[in-house]
Amino acid sequence: MTSKVSVDLSGAAQTMLTTLYLKALDADFRRPVLADRFAKAAIDRIDYDWADLGITQRWAPLITVRTAQYDIWAAQFLAAHPNSTVIHLGCGLDARVFRLDPGPDVAWFDVDFPEVIALREQIYPTRAGYQLVASSATDPTWLDQIPADRPVLLLAEGISMYLTEHDGVALLQRIVDRFPSGELQIDFYNWFGIRTQKSQTLIRRSGSTLYWAVNDPSEVLNAVRGIRLLAATTLFGASTFAKASRTFRAIKPLLRLAPPVRNTLQYHRYAFGPAAR
Repeated sequence: MTSKVSVDLSGAAQTMLTTLYLKALDADFRRPVLADRFAKAAIDRIDYDWADLGITQRWAPLITVRTAQYDIWAAQFLAAHPNSTVIHLGCGLDARVFRLDPGPDVAWFDVDFPEVIALREQIYPTRAGYQLVASSATDPTWLDQIPADRPVLLLAEGISMYLTEHDGVALLQRIVDRFPSGELQIDFYNWFGIRTQKSQTLIRRSGSTLYWAVNDPSEVLNAVRGIRLLAATTLFGASTFAKASRTFRAIKPLLRLAPPVRNTLQYHRYAFGPAAR
């Protein structure tokens, strides 16, 4: 019998346990949003009392709707750029590289804190064209490990809100300045999400602090040189929201008169470099 892997995480890194658990719960739904069998296998490998998270399955769509939407956008990028580089920044314990199973000409880099990468190494297998990079997102030196000779996709899901605006803008600008072309696929909290962070169980339990609020794509377009907007949506506007449970979908009509709440979770997709003809 294979021994289980122990975990000892804190702060923002700890939130990945909750997101992983919610993805695993979703996989058992009759109508799953993400259907991530890799998440189910991962929680079975980890020695952790998942009940201690205090999270129930009803909250799963908060995570799975977003992840499924970025899976769609990432797959679209890979279909258009079969010879490209993917940087999954703040990857946590997400299994996107295995769910999407990119082709042999894709170089995929999962980037996160050293303790997170060490945990991934014990839980997930390796594969051709796949590398792990142990670094804080705000340390500019990790980019030196990424070849800059091909189109790049930066996937930054669930990380921007933990950065200051200064650090977040600097990070995105470094990506745009280093690579010849590509996309930035990134999510944001608006001002309401940042101001109400103490009421959010996931944030409160991890002891994390959220900083960067983005209320509209124009704020990112004005801050980062050389990018153009491809798409922007929200939790409730995402195409994948239709897969959520009927109970969860019932929330949407109630938010028509509360735009700040409706737009709390935003999913943005930007391009840079020469536009495709």
